[in-house]
Amino acid sequence: MLKLNHLLASLCLLSLSLPAAAMTPYVGINTNEAVHFDASLPFADVFRTAEPFRENKEFTKGNISYDANGWVSNLNGGQAGTWFLRWIPAAALPQGNYTVSYEGSGKIGYRESATPVSQAPGRDIISLKPNADGEISAGLVIEQSDPKNPIRDIRVTMPGGICENNPYQRVNAGGQCGGGQYLAFADAGSKVLFNPDYLNFMKQFRTLRFMNMSGITRNELQSWAQRPHLQEATWGGREGVRGVPLEVMVQLANTLNANAWFNLPHRADNEFVRQYAQYVSSNLRPNLKAYVEYTNEAWNSVFSQAQYMIKMGQQARLDSVPLNAGLKYYGQRSKEIFAIWEQVFGNRQRLVRVLGGWAGNPATTPVILKAAEVYKSTDLFAIAPYFYADQNSLMRASSVDDIFSLVNGNQAYSIKQTLRLIDQHMMLLEPYGVSLGAYEGGQHLVHYGTKSKKEHPNPILIEANRDPRMEAAYIELLDGFRKAGGKLFMAFSSPRANAFYGCWGIKEYITQPSTETPKFRALTRF
Repeated sequence: MLKLNHLLASLCLLSLSLPAAAMTPYVGINTNEAVHFDASLPFADVFRTAEPFRENKEFTKGNISYDANGWVSNLNGGQAGTWFLRWIPAAALPQGNYTVSYEGSGKIGYRESATPVSQAPGRDIISLKPNADGEISAGLVIEQSDPKNPIRDIRVTMPGGICENNPYQRVNAGGQCGGGQYLAFADAGSKVLFNPDYLNFMKQFRTLRFMNMSGITRNELQSWAQRPHLQEATWGGREGVRGVPLEVMVQLANTLNANAWFNLPHRADNEFVRQYAQYVSSNLRPNLKAYVEYTNEAWNSVFSQAQYMIKMGQQARLDSVPLNAGLKYYGQRSKEIFAIWEQVFGNRQRLVRVLGGWAGNPATTPVILKAAEVYKSTDLFAIAPYFYADQNSLMRASSVDDIFSLVNGNQAYSIKQTLRLIDQHMMLLEPYGVSLGAYEGGQHLVHYGTKSKKEHPNPILIEANRDPRMEAAYIELLDGFRKAGGKLFMAFSSPRANAFYGCWGIKEYITQPSTETPKFRALTRF
């Protein structure tokens, strides 16, 4: 409990040096999921996003017992392991030795890229060596653990540290702090949460959308007690389980002096909504806006939240058409959530009330807006303007040139067609007096039938994302969205490695030079 109180107290530390945003308020950024393969590397302690021990089938063997926070309480003759980094481009990570600190008695072994340099009770020093593919995949295994004093509170911290009150600059020693206090990542504990490289990237955006980081997708949490907690062994894990605590998301927004866009879980009860709003109202800097959005893509049948909307809408007999019933429930519940936030905040000066719409189906926009007259309580109607190509066309493409012919042509999902859809949404919103925004947007070039980056058409899709023409494509999209009257464009997403399921990051890793990142370069023009 002492450590938790220390962490809560330190959440106000290191926010004194406020950055000036490099981009205009028109451009914001979506955060990434808390996962061990996130090349954004948000935390100085990389174990914060490790795969939970109980989820790892590769290293964890036997009938392992766990405590309430996910730490191993008894190996029972087995072993418990996890990946704390996986498939991370080596250039994304600071060079040098990493410190593994822990409480308890036992022995930790290391796997793949991680090699011990020295080991002592409670503190190991490891090196991280890239694999042949230039990536870092590092795991650890609890091989021995005293059940009376089990290994727990594991931290894997980056080399170096920061000078107090300057969380944006990594330094290697106290002599670089000019007489100020040096906070080594390995020793500062909860006083230093964020990787300086992450802060330096994120400070360029005026608004942060926490949908991914909060872990709400397919997440069935309902009560306030079920929310992610600071003391959990890791905030990473599979979809529906992972999630970074609200305290950390607010601290990130405060540190960066950035507006915060929060998404509430689809099953959240009123007490959850109220407690969430109360924490944000009390702890988010008073000069910052709080965006509030109920769930994410309530219309998208890929996600369990869409099925929940339909179920609730049908139970309430809101419409005989399942999709419309779900959309009407979404609008109705959004109105209830907005009312709670307004009551907690006392007024609407710091609030931006957001409805999420279906970019590709403008006919659904008035269905949502008219539900319980939620449009009267809404400030921003946000869609996801993506450009891409249909699956068959992607399979027929044989070159990067073919991809840009599709993107720049007149096919159904081209930039031109995306801009036409934006215009349609603007016309539909006008009678309701609600502004248009983008909760996500950019390229959406992905083929869903593949399982490897090497399978066609993935190699040319990856190269298309690296091609200078992608910068021009993004400029055309963002410029068109702004000229149509769009107020805020939230790019998707923070740096992440390319994969067979998409090239979603505007960089491929957090420290990638801008000369290699056409999508990022386009955003900097706005």
